[in-house]
Amino acid sequence: MRYLFLLGCLLYFACESVVDDPAFAVTPRIELVGVNTTTLVQFQDTLRLTLAYEDGDGDLGTSDPDVNLVTVRDDRLPEADTYYLPPLAPEGTTVSIQGEIILELPPLFLLGNGSQEAVTLTVTLTDRAGNMSNAVAVEIAVIR
Repeated sequence: MRYLFLLGCLLYFACESVVDDPAFAVTPRIELVGVNTTTLVQFQDTLRLTLAYEDGDGDLGTSDPDVNLVTVRDDRLPEADTYYLPPLAPEGTTVSIQGEIILELPPLFLLGNGSQEAVTLTVTLTDRAGNMSNAVAVEIAVIR
């Protein structure tokens, strides 16, 4: 009886295959964790966003500094700004990753003649395969 059990265990482990399913989806996902302030003085204050990320195949960021994979859209402007993101896992590997990044943005400015403007910034990440993350938005006030 004991030998039959051992034989069954050996057959089970011999037939078992190793599956490297990612712990997360291969499309990156981000979440806004924090922001250093919700009111900025134009041309002076820096906005720091803390973003949590997860990616099933670890292809966030690139070693090519000419490729910008972070997109920040200011709702007042027609074009989004893009920023460089270094590799968050070694390039050439396929591994599920998660963590936090701090995105530090240059000082903002007022577009109109008023003393204050409400601004919505929307952030996305794109991985090396071209998969775009969900968008996260933050609302801030820019003052003189």
